[in-house]
Amino acid sequence: MRILISGASVAGPALAYWLNRYGFAVTVVERAPTLRKTGGHAIDLFRPAMDIAEQMGILDRVLAKKTGTEHLAMYREGHDRPIELELRRVLSAVSDRHVEIMRDDLSEILYDATRADVEYVFGDSIAAISDDGEVRFDSGREAAYDLVIGADGLHSTVRRLVFGPESRFSTWIGAYLAVASVPNHLGLDGRMEGITGVGRMAGMYGAAHMDDARALFLFRTPRQLDYHHRDVARQKQLLRERFAGVGWEVPRLMDEVDRTSAFYFDSITQLRLDTWSRGRVTLVGDAGYCPGPAVGGSTSLAVVGAYILAGELAAYGGDHLRAFPAYEAEIGDYVRRSRTFAINAAKRIVPGSRFDLSALAATVWLIDHLPVGLTRAAAKISSKGVRLHDSIALKDYSAFTVAGAR
Repeated sequence: MRILISGASVAGPALAYWLNRYGFAVTVVERAPTLRKTGGHAIDLFRPAMDIAEQMGILDRVLAKKTGTEHLAMYREGHDRPIELELRRVLSAVSDRHVEIMRDDLSEILYDATRADVEYVFGDSIAAISDDGEVRFDSGREAAYDLVIGADGLHSTVRRLVFGPESRFSTWIGAYLAVASVPNHLGLDGRMEGITGVGRMAGMYGAAHMDDARALFLFRTPRQLDYHHRDVARQKQLLRERFAGVGWEVPRLMDEVDRTSAFYFDSITQLRLDTWSRGRVTLVGDAGYCPGPAVGGSTSLAVVGAYILAGELAAYGGDHLRAFPAYEAEIGDYVRRSRTFAINAAKRIVPGSRFDLSALAATVWLIDHLPVGLTRAAAKISSKGVRLHDSIALKDYSAFTVAGAR
C-alpha cells in the first residue's frame, strides 16, 4: 500500500517512521531543496511525545540535543531589576517528563531515523490531488498513491487543495511570534534573558550545543496585520515598528534581525476544521489542528497525532474509511483541550494591560519561591490546565501490521 506524505519537518517524518514500521510503503515530498536548517526555534516535547520517542529508539539523541535552558531573567519596561525564575520549577509542574529541543534538531533526528527505509523527494511539492489518489507535482511528475497525508504545517498546500483556502479554517488568537538566529553576544548558556511590557515581549536564549543564539519576539495587536507569510522584508518592518523604543538589548537584536537570513514570523493562529479527512486524504499536526504556535504544545500534539494516525491505519489494515474516523476520534479531545490551553496561554504570556503585567510578575515571583513539590501538587489538581499533555494516554498498536488487521 503506497502512502504519500507532504512535509518533512516533524509530523511527516514521525508519521513515516510508524507507517514504515507497520509495513506501508511511504514517500515523503518536501518543497525545500534539502532538509530545512533555517535556525529553528526551541520547542517542547511532553510526556506522551517523549514516550513515543523512546519507542522509536531516538530518545537518547533527543536528550543529547536538549537546549539546557534552566534560568529566566526578564526585565519589565520601566524597571531596573529583572524577574528571576528557575524554569525547572515551571516545567516540573507542567510535565513529569519533558525536554526542550531546537525544532531543526528534532527534524534531523526524525529524518535520520527514517531515511534508510522511506523515500524522500526534496525540491518538489504537490500541485493537484484527484479523488482516486492520482497526484501531480510541481515538477510535472505524476504518480498514484492509495493515501495522501498533509503534514505540511500551518500553511498546508494539501489542506488548501482538498479543503479550501486557509482563511476558512484559521482563527487568529491575538498575537504574533518572530524568531531569528543571532550572535550570542551575551554569552548565554542555560539562561534566557528578555524584556516584557504591555502587549510585547522580546528575549534571547542559547542552547548547549549552539554557537549562536535565538532572538524571540511575541506581541499583540488590536487587529490582524496585513502581510504575506513569505514576505520577509514586510515582516521585519512590522517587527521593528512594534518594538520601537524598547530598551534592554532590543535595538541590537533588531539590527541583527535585519542581517539574519534565518528568520521566522507568523501569527499565533488556530486551525479549526470539523474534520481532517476527505476521501483518501487526511491531515496531521499543524496542517490539521495547530492550536497556536509557541503557546499550545503543537509539536507534542503533532508527534502524538502521527503515532495515532499510523496506528489506526495499521489496526484497520489500511482501510482509510474506518481508520481516518478512528484517528480523529482518538486525537479529538487532545486537540480541543490544546486549543483552550493555547488561548489562555497567549493571554498570559503577552500581558494586555499594566494590571496583567503586574499579575504576571507576581505569579513568577510566587512560582520561584514556592517549594517545587507544592507547585507540582497544585498543578496536578486539574488535567485541563497545565498538566493536559501528561494526561494523554497512548494506545498500544504494537500488535498490528498491514497484514494483521483486526
